[in-house]
Amino acid sequence: MAVPRVYIHEFIDIIGHGRAKYMYHMTANWVPVGIAERNQRCFGVWGVVGSTGTWPQVVNLWEYDDWAALGHNFEVEQRGLGLQDPSLERWWRAAAEFRSGGVDRILVAAPWSPSVADHERSFTAPPAGYVHEHFRVKPGHDLTLLDAIRDAGIDAYETAGLRLVGAFRRAMAGDDEVIAIWAFANWQVWADFEAALDPLSTQSGDIDCESPCGLLHAWFGSIAGIVRGRERILLADAPLSPLRIGRQPDESDRTTDA
Repeated sequence: MAVPRVYIHEFIDIIGHGRAKYMYHMTANWVPVGIAERNQRCFGVWGVVGSTGTWPQVVNLWEYDDWAALGHNFEVEQRGLGLQDPSLERWWRAAAEFRSGGVDRILVAAPWSPSVADHERSFTAPPAGYVHEHFRVKPGHDLTLLDAIRDAGIDAYETAGLRLVGAFRRAMAGDDEVIAIWAFANWQVWADFEAALDPLSTQSGDIDCESPCGLLHAWFGSIAGIVRGRERILLADAPLSPLRIGRQPDESDRTTDA
């Protein structure tokens, strides 16, 4: 069995109008350091589309090879006073100018979920945006939902024009949360997807079971027994996010000294 990749998933609350500066700081300034010192790869840095969630907010997703790699990251992180890597004191001070706090989760990728390296190898053009889905399921059913996404959900979403970016379960909790991220090529694709999921679209009773609308409703119906809640928000790439540029940001991307 393949060793599961492990991730830090962060919702970051931004101070005032500092979101663009924070996203630059996290990509150009931090990613090269994280790769060199912690073997930490950036999967994505996104801004939350404000009308769909908390704003101004940023979502960061950091990738590690396995649990041991995440443990090394924490060992480096906590080696100074104040739970802070002393070599990054200047970097932390700059980051603090842009953020006020946030909420983090530890995630584990499904074995079939693509890594950031997979996305970089297949990169052609960045998507217009992303659907970030947070599912809450009955305790112990996170793997059941991931299996359902793999077996039929990916096909149903692809029929509607959405491509899987990543599927993850939350660790260190009750085996009751799943996060899935999907990319779409343009905003009309997203609008059609949401229209297909609107409950009013099923009231006529004559939905084609093979249509995107029919397949999506059939898939959501198949998981209704284990899902206790779900929420979708929209994300947009930071300018130097790997899914936008097809590679990890490096020192050559730096335009300021911070």
